[in-house]
Amino acid sequence: MARRDSHGPTPTRDDKFSFGLWTVGWQARDLFGEATRPVLAAVEAVHRLAELGAYGITFHDDDLIPPGSSPADRQRIIDEFRGALGEIGMVVPMVTTNLFHDPVFKDGGFTSNDRSVRRYAIRKVMRNIDLAAELGAQIYVFWGGREGSEVDFAKDVRAALDRYREAMDTLAQYTIDRGYGMRFAIEPKPNEPRGDILLPSIGHALAFISGLEHADMVGINPETGHEQMASLNYTHGIAQVLWAGKLFHIDLNGQKGPRYDQDLVFGYGDLLQAFSTVDLLENGAPDGGPVYDGPRHFDYKPLRTENIDGVWESARANMELYLALREKARAFRADPEVQEAVAAGPGRRTCSTDPRQRGDVLPAAGGPDRVRGLRHRPRPYAGLRLRPHPTAGHRTPARHEVR
Repeated sequence: MARRDSHGPTPTRDDKFSFGLWTVGWQARDLFGEATRPVLAAVEAVHRLAELGAYGITFHDDDLIPPGSSPADRQRIIDEFRGALGEIGMVVPMVTTNLFHDPVFKDGGFTSNDRSVRRYAIRKVMRNIDLAAELGAQIYVFWGGREGSEVDFAKDVRAALDRYREAMDTLAQYTIDRGYGMRFAIEPKPNEPRGDILLPSIGHALAFISGLEHADMVGINPETGHEQMASLNYTHGIAQVLWAGKLFHIDLNGQKGPRYDQDLVFGYGDLLQAFSTVDLLENGAPDGGPVYDGPRHFDYKPLRTENIDGVWESARANMELYLALREKARAFRADPEVQEAVAAGPGRRTCSTDPRQRGDVLPAAGGPDRVRGLRHRPRPYAGLRLRPHPTAGHRTPARHEVR
């Protein structure tokens, strides 16, 4: 990894960094003011990101193709975009659908109380899945920004979740029938733009996925800010998703605690948790375990005060900070004192490939065959007896107590 004098480590295609077209292409229009930057053409975004060392670009359907485009204009835009990708060897690892901007989605897409809107949302996604497959995308992300409510009695949550499940099952089957080989990833968020969004956290999304018809092809796309704005630990969330085998994609950005979704440059908010996140993604748990080998995707917004040059500098900053933290994580893992502390740490788990040695107390589950044979085998808890623990009953005296 080469270095430049004026900046940090230089990103390369092997680092698998990707950006949403909606990130660098954000015109900085917000609730209180109009745009401060001009429209950015998709082809220019492809070239500029490639120059910075990114390997991929992602998009919503409406980012790439303006709503209302004629069939001829739509095909022209796709052809130009595909040509730019092929010219410089950039990929489209992930695609998603905008089901939140058009007023028709004011009450949601998949969970709208209006059946015609729900059907339209599914058709809109199907069309964009076809384009995603055409461009080689392997992951399709679902962010239900409008799937929720502001008033508890405005939406029957049970019915809404049934409709959500129906949409996901329908789209999964559509993808399977066409042989696209694509996987889905749900992106949780607690609120904004809706007062309360369905599937607000990683845990909610994992529970929902378990009830889907094609649960094996549906995972999670956790975003830094979406977890931290709810005061949740992002690194712990990723660890749980890795534990469940459901980390299909990831969105990285910065967030300064529980406030609105800031979409800052990665690490600009909670640098220590950004470090632990990079360490987990690159090195796995302290004793080993699964790592993430997919794209490192930045879902951020360049500051509204930046001009177009500042947009590219902020994109570079995401990658450079990630690489700097990766170097520090490697040094941290290689430090003899850290290795000694991990080896001697309390509650240390073994990472043997023998399933009987993976747990601290009970043997791991052995599938249906083990369940059927339980009646003929000793129970796994049979040897457990309640014995005093050396530290049980000990307590630290309160500050006001005299010893």
